[in-house]
Amino acid sequence: MLGFLFNERECKELDYVLRKELDEMLFDLNDKRIDIEIKTAIESRYKVIFRMYARLASPKEISRYARNKMYH
Repeated sequence: MLGFLFNERECKELDYVLRKELDEMLFDLNDKRIDIEIKTAIESRYKVIFRMYARLASPKEISRYARNKMYH
């Protein structure tokens, strides 16, 4: 396990980067042209990035990116 100390500006930047990455992955997961194998890899990465984001964001913001198992 690693620990990091961030100042307020760095936390906001990390929050922004993670949100943009989650948005991009959601877009790709909804793209019908992408193969199922690629989507499986994206889904795996999405879970990791989402857990990172959940440590920074409020519950309201987290709910925006939470995926339902029935969703895909």
